[in-house]
Amino acid sequence: MIPLHDDNPTQSTPVLTIGLIGLNVAVFLYQALLPGREMLWGFYAQFAVVPAEITGVGGAGAYGTLISSMFLHGGVMHLAGNMLYLWIFGNNIEDTLGRARFIAFYVLSGAAASAAHILTNPDSTVPCIGASGAISGVLGAYLLLFPRARVLALVPLGIYTRMMRVPAWLLLLVWFGMQLASGWSTAGGDEGGVAWWAHIGGFIAGMALLPMLKPRTR
Repeated sequence: MIPLHDDNPTQSTPVLTIGLIGLNVAVFLYQALLPGREMLWGFYAQFAVVPAEITGVGGAGAYGTLISSMFLHGGVMHLAGNMLYLWIFGNNIEDTLGRARFIAFYVLSGAAASAAHILTNPDSTVPCIGASGAISGVLGAYLLLFPRARVLALVPLGIYTRMMRVPAWLLLLVWFGMQLASGWSTAGGDEGGVAWWAHIGGFIAGMALLPMLKPRTR
């Protein structure tokens, strides 16, 4: 299921959600303007999470990538998919937590997601990038706060797809189940691609962090 819109209005303008989307787009445009693949890979090497560097070398530079990596993306579809999820679900979490707690929640969820990826791939030398770990935390919080919100989604039905309004709990649990299945099927691998365990770790971190930040009642 691909979410397109949720029927869950906010009470305030989601300034930080918009700002995060703008920042991710700006960094991606900067990446696209780098001259040559060598410069791009050098950029990834400096700012992406490389598990082996953290488990083997550590240091302030390596640990800083837990944050910087969540603003890098590997392609237009990678960026577009992440920003779609952030826009649909992030505005409500920002509205409920307030701006200061929301940005803390977002960064901590992203760092926890990277930590989960490192724990499951400690010797990997493949750079890990993307906002999906932090956004997974947003999805976990949304599941707790708004399970009965309706989400307009593209739903595959055999060879056809249909737009349907589905409850958020169903869409998010299906999404999480897919991450778990994919994570277990690739356990122990180091072939690059999707960091499934970062998604799983971010989702669980979001659910754990939410009550600690005491969301406002809506």
